[in-house]
Amino acid sequence: MDSVDCIVAGAGVIGLAVARELARRGMETIIVEAANAIGTETSSRNSEVIHAGIYYPQGSLKAKLCVAGRDRLYAYAAERNIPHKRCGKLIAATLPGQEATLAGIIDKARACGVDDLVMLSDAEAQALEPSLNCVAAVLSPSTGIVDSHALMLSLLGDAEEHGAYLSLNTEIVSGRIEADRFVLQTRDATTGNGFEIAARHFVNAAGLGANSLAASLEGLDPQFVPELKLARGSYFSVTGKPAFSRLIYPVPEPGGLGVHLTLDLNGGMRFGPDVEWIDTKDYAVDPRRADHFYGEIRRYWPDLADGSLSPTYSGIRPKLSGPGEPASDFVIQGPETHGVKNLVNLFGIESPGLTSSLAIAELVAQRIMPPYV
Repeated sequence: MDSVDCIVAGAGVIGLAVARELARRGMETIIVEAANAIGTETSSRNSEVIHAGIYYPQGSLKAKLCVAGRDRLYAYAAERNIPHKRCGKLIAATLPGQEATLAGIIDKARACGVDDLVMLSDAEAQALEPSLNCVAAVLSPSTGIVDSHALMLSLLGDAEEHGAYLSLNTEIVSGRIEADRFVLQTRDATTGNGFEIAARHFVNAAGLGANSLAASLEGLDPQFVPELKLARGSYFSVTGKPAFSRLIYPVPEPGGLGVHLTLDLNGGMRFGPDVEWIDTKDYAVDPRRADHFYGEIRRYWPDLADGSLSPTYSGIRPKLSGPGEPASDFVIQGPETHGVKNLVNLFGIESPGLTSSLAIAELVAQRIMPPYV
């Protein structure tokens, strides 16, 4: 049986960032990924936004790791020439009375260390974005966009440069926790052949599969495996010359940040995601959902033409809270919680996971290395 220092399950942006951090610290690391490529699920099915850290409760992991991760991500992208842009965004109040909500957003963000938000009048916002309809807006100059695939390729390259190895098409069927190691039963997704691999440390960064993977580990108390809730978000695009130069967000809604406008690095406009609670993983985009998108988008962009929206893709948020429940925080669960030496489970890593990835990796390394080795 092959044996290594650490196995990282999942080759999304979180798993790759963690593997990079551990490999840089001298750990012999294998990244195990069930798909035939890196970042095929949550990491590549999102808005590719670098979030400023605005919306999260003070003291939460999302708040701390988003602010820390944002700064690390901008620095890393600049250092490695990863395509990105600090384009900024406007959070637009489109109804009377929402100005108070914007003021509350500024106060919450300031408590979390985001101190560059600016309240704008309708005239000030429209001077920046003439196509915008609003009664007031908040400008976030620290929000940006990044090429998520280029980011993941860079993280993988760094990890491999420090000795990490990527094993694609490798499904983890089950595992057991022994006294001083983890033994995983894996299966080659192409041939169906099975084999075992052992490691002294195990990081479960399997995204949508993290909960079920943790549940399959013999020796981990099931009480430490939260229930997974799936929220699909669909995206639609508009062709032609972009009407905006910044990202445009409405006032947040339950379960998400509303149907917002994001830009790709070529200036193309896309809208989404919405929130659709589902029972099984399904990435199909229902073109009929455009009917809802038109109404939401026209609140801040009245000039959106009939028939201009085209379905593009969808993503699924790995949520730990369901409809009508308070939004859950990231769960980065180490030995101090579940009592299993050298094991870290990552649950509910949805937005702002991409922004937070480098900060999450550092936190995981701290929990899996001394004093826990």
